[in-house]
Amino acid sequence: MKAQTSFWFAMASVAVVAALHLLPIYAGFSIDPSILLTARWWAIGALCIYGYTKSKLTTWILISMVIGMGIGSDFPAVGANLEVLSKIFIQLIKTVIAPLLLSTLVVGIAGQSNAQSVGRMSAKAFTYFIGATAIALFVGLAAINLTRAGEGIQNKAAVASTVELPASSLTAIVDSVKGTYKLTYSGKEVTPPASKVKQDWKQVVLHIFPENVAKMVHEGAVLQIVIFSLIFGFALRQVEDQYRLPMLSWLEALGEVMFKFTNIIMYFAPFAVGGAMAYTIGTMGFEVVWNLLKLLGTLYIALITFILLVFIPVLYFFRIPIVPFFKAIYEPASLAFATASSEAAFPKAMTAMENFGVPRKIVSFVLPTGYSFNLDGSTLYLSLASVFCAQAAGISLSWETQLALMGTLLLTSKGVAGVPRASLVILAATVNQFNIPEWPIAVILGVDALMDMGRTAVNLMGNCLASAVVARWEGEFNDSMDEDNTVA
Repeated sequence: MKAQTSFWFAMASVAVVAALHLLPIYAGFSIDPSILLTARWWAIGALCIYGYTKSKLTTWILISMVIGMGIGSDFPAVGANLEVLSKIFIQLIKTVIAPLLLSTLVVGIAGQSNAQSVGRMSAKAFTYFIGATAIALFVGLAAINLTRAGEGIQNKAAVASTVELPASSLTAIVDSVKGTYKLTYSGKEVTPPASKVKQDWKQVVLHIFPENVAKMVHEGAVLQIVIFSLIFGFALRQVEDQYRLPMLSWLEALGEVMFKFTNIIMYFAPFAVGGAMAYTIGTMGFEVVWNLLKLLGTLYIALITFILLVFIPVLYFFRIPIVPFFKAIYEPASLAFATASSEAAFPKAMTAMENFGVPRKIVSFVLPTGYSFNLDGSTLYLSLASVFCAQAAGISLSWETQLALMGTLLLTSKGVAGVPRASLVILAATVNQFNIPEWPIAVILGVDALMDMGRTAVNLMGNCLASAVVARWEGEFNDSMDEDNTVA
């Protein structure tokens, strides 16, 4: 069966099921539950046929979300036992954290061949990167605090090994800056687990710096890995080429392998999504779907807000033609959105910016560097998703902790290259760093494919803008070219 035919067959089946479920509500008569059950799984079967003809990972992730919702709704006892699938996926993602951060950060720092010739350009590019990233983080933070999309999704939590309290009565308040962790039950404070006892500021500061490489990798201490990678990268710049180049080659190879490793893990994502949705719906009901839709809407509104508040003013301030710029990046941005991969659109983005008036030497430096150090959409998503995880778990983060979270993401997000759903790696590391439960990540997976498309397109747009900004800043932007070559 052809993909187009199977698509319309699946859509027609879904429409019939929707009509059968809505008729009793609006027409005032009942339908045998067994008929509704059969119709639901007929529609799911039609979606599976379409997925077989399409054979795309994103398609199967969305279909698995529907399958999981069906299992959780119709067979809640089975769905409650499928959480293990999402836990396997999260554990596999966590194995990528240390090698991916180490390889991308060190290569990004030590990989520049001539520090003197690119010094000024680097300073300007990184000034823009840091500024744009910081604003993106705060836009995401503000958006999720306004919509509070994660509230209402609470996991049962154990205060002690032998006591389990209802999630509706359990509240946790974490303040990692002050080193405190407080639990309240029905308004009364209870004793926290031994691992969460108060730490003074010296212990908090000391925890940032690595003491043992194997230990920091084992514990997934992302800040320690970042600090180690930064120092290692600067040290590598200072050794002779006979030592530096083999190490750089090995780290580049490690990074490439980790990207492929992540791609392999992503083939398990449909099972993880299905298991997560089956468990979530089976134990918490359909209310969580509303939270996911709110999260999806929050992200896209935040991304549009970021474009209006940052991209447009920057274009205006640096006297870069606004309409021609968006025309120039339309094709590569569309490709990035469709494929959820900035790398897929990289060649077209370079050509588009050269035709727009940015010199090749600036494009060839700023775009590749930005792919590791200027991911506006991903950093906005990370701030939003991290707080969503806390809200979903019923954890109230103080503003001090949220600011500390932003500072962590400002560093850790610099080590994520533009590959599909690589942000999950940093998200898993960050929530673990701030004692936020990891299970909401599996819930987010249900709509992560849709969110990845938007944040990837914004990543690419941000890097194209960065190349134009640096060119104008350096006085090398060619204004005459954008008049005739606005589309690559």
